Amino acid sequence: MTVSLRLDDIHVTLGGNKILHGVSMDIKAGEFVTLLGPSGSGKSTTLNAVAGLAQPDSGAVLFDGEDVTRVPPHSRDIAVVFQSYALFPHMTVAENVAFPLLTQGRPKRERLATAERMLELVRLPGMGGRRPAQLSGGQQQRVALARALAAEPRVLLLDEPMAALDRGLRESMQVEIKRLQSSLGITTVAVTHDQTEALTMSDRVAIMRDGRIEQFGTPEELYQRPASEFIATFLGEANLVRVTDGKLAGFGVPVSGTGTAVLRPEDLRIAEHDGSGPALEGVLRLKVFQGARFRLEVEHSELGTLVVSLPGDADVSGLSHGSAVRLSCGQGGGRVPHVIGA
Repeated sequence: MTVSLRLDDIHVTLGGNKILHGVSMDIKAGEFVTLLGPSGSGKSTTLNAVAGLAQPDSGAVLFDGEDVTRVPPHSRDIAVVFQSYALFPHMTVAENVAFPLLTQGRPKRERLATAERMLELVRLPGMGGRRPAQLSGGQQQRVALARALAAEPRVLLLDEPMAALDRGLRESMQVEIKRLQSSLGITTVAVTHDQTEALTMSDRVAIMRDGRIEQFGTPEELYQRPASEFIATFLGEANLVRVTDGKLAGFGVPVSGTGTAVLRPEDLRIAEHDGSGPALEGVLRLKVFQGARFRLEVEHSELGTLVVSLPGDADVSGLSHGSAVRLSCGQGGGRVPHVIGA
């Protein structure tokens, strides 16, 4: 059974320091939400408030409208997967997975059958007789996830569970966890400092800063329409360009709104040198091939360094260090820039 989750104006003080300053969010039943932010932003404390491991000074935690703020962690019907996995080394994989059912007093036959089913679910069939030390890091992470799901919790909490994995394995596990969560429909809250991980797994992302939620929305909303310069630069690379007299500084492209425009590297294009159309003229200072893309750095006398992303199959043979480059965006090519606050 999955539930909706609500945090209502949560304030938390730890060791005399105010950590959370009125955190509020509504999470739909079956939704995958990630708390993302720099170190010290309050994301782990928010997760601990949901788990019952951090007691709020004020505010409420509600599961399906029921106030569980003062309910102890073991009575909340939740499961937590930690970064360390915390598997019992003296137990087999199956015994680790079945452990939550053992503490509930379930019959042995039921425990073993559930463990086998969970291991199949996380794509580790036939591994129940092994010890954790005989498994890779990714396999241990799957066992920890299977153990968390064995008791069919109402809410699944993930506390940076993939931080210890290497990059390639971490990326494959992000997709695997999202597949599993979607198939089960379990309400999930995760904590990470990895922007790619948050974008890959989440239905919505809450970006936190200084104990507050700065913006809460879908990955697409946060990336394409950031509410502040902090979010624009924290979530991926961004070129911040001022808007003056209804035009984008340096480019001459008309835009609506006033303030700062956000140009993602992929929003920029190499313009023709025939001088047609509005464009920015700069000098190429760096060209790097990164597989799926070419990453360019173009220096402009007024705007400084702009980052440009071109497809990996783009013809950049004519571009070298010191080359004159014309960049276009908006009406001159690429997506119309988003203006913060517009």
